[in-house]
Amino acid sequence: MRRAFLKGLALGSVAWREALAVEAPGEMDRRLAALEVVRVEGRREVREAHLQHQANPAHVWGPPPEYHEPDDAPRHVVPASAVYVKARTQGGTEAVYGPIEHECVPVLVRDLAPFLAGRDPLAVESLWDRMYRSNRHARAGHFMMSISAADNVLWDLRGRLLGLPVFRLLGGSRDRVPVYASCLGFSIEAGKAEEKARSLRAEGWRAQKWFLAHGPAEGREGLVKNVDLVRRLREAAGETTDLMFDAYMGWDLNYALAWAKEAEPFHPRWIEEAFPPDRLESFAALREATSIPIASGEHFYGRWEVDRYLNARALHVVQADPEWCGGVSELVKIAALASAHDAHVVPHGHALHGALHVIASQSPATCPMGECLLVKMVIPAHPWYFPYFEMEPLRIEKGEVQLTDRPGFGIELDPAKVEKQTRLEA
Repeated sequence: MRRAFLKGLALGSVAWREALAVEAPGEMDRRLAALEVVRVEGRREVREAHLQHQANPAHVWGPPPEYHEPDDAPRHVVPASAVYVKARTQGGTEAVYGPIEHECVPVLVRDLAPFLAGRDPLAVESLWDRMYRSNRHARAGHFMMSISAADNVLWDLRGRLLGLPVFRLLGGSRDRVPVYASCLGFSIEAGKAEEKARSLRAEGWRAQKWFLAHGPAEGREGLVKNVDLVRRLREAAGETTDLMFDAYMGWDLNYALAWAKEAEPFHPRWIEEAFPPDRLESFAALREATSIPIASGEHFYGRWEVDRYLNARALHVVQADPEWCGGVSELVKIAALASAHDAHVVPHGHALHGALHVIASQSPATCPMGECLLVKMVIPAHPWYFPYFEMEPLRIEKGEVQLTDRPGFGIELDPAKVEKQTRLEA
């Protein structure tokens, strides 16, 4: 026990010291016996509406047909599946994290599972650094996404070993996390967008993000439509609702400058990902030219990309995603970098558990809120987004998520919803 207590002191966090001061599993019992990836399958009811397209880098070759949402889309039952990563210690403690993307499976099974076998999951920095240094392609892409998944399941395992939620292990005390309504897929047609914005405000959402459908290929006509959406939403949601807008890498600098000039009077909270992430100079130029805050980062891999952007004064809001940027361990480092530059970290909401626990561990001055993608709840297009198979889904009320004291991330798969579970190979 004394050795565990001293190790907790070395780790620095109050939560770690408290947890390690009590009796915890012995070193051999807590070592990893296995890391595996499973696909769970079942069925779910969906309503096949909310398929409004957004601006897209490929639209430079011509935009898709304009979308018109049906007034009454039918509901029906469809097959559903999701991929989760699991870890088990030699003493029998089990952890789970997900959903994760299928692209992570080969690296997790072939590279990271054998490396992690027999390791001590409490060695936070050592394990992350060794995974990162283990492959020349680890700095980005599917390898970094796989490191993220492994890191996140290890945080869940630490929480289960020590009987604490992850946000407490990280030194946090905020058990309620504000989130904004991310309206991907909802119609931007006149009347329908305004109706949705008003209903979200009435439900207690204090911030909404909408996705702009038009880009440079549509010229002035598309630009006018993009600005008109900003105006209509501001009128519908009122002056006290934060409105954010996402261009999903679909613009160039000239187009973004023109949009920003005409949208400024409606006070957007930010314009997101106007360009692909390799266009750092365009982000910096846009920030210099407009009063609208600039956001990006869901496609950043690791603290080094974030550091370059912040040093170039290219962003106000960093949107690094713990599913992609290196996991909870890396997102905490990114938050520290951002705080030194007086920038916000509002993690991308690909999957919510990791992001919410990091936000809850940080100052609201650095991590003011998270993203809740509403489309997760209504369409089958991205089944990994919505934790349908979990026994106790996250509780969202009036734009806030209530975190619980369940150990780790509190993820438990619901046997009543899982019809089949298959262990995946590389």
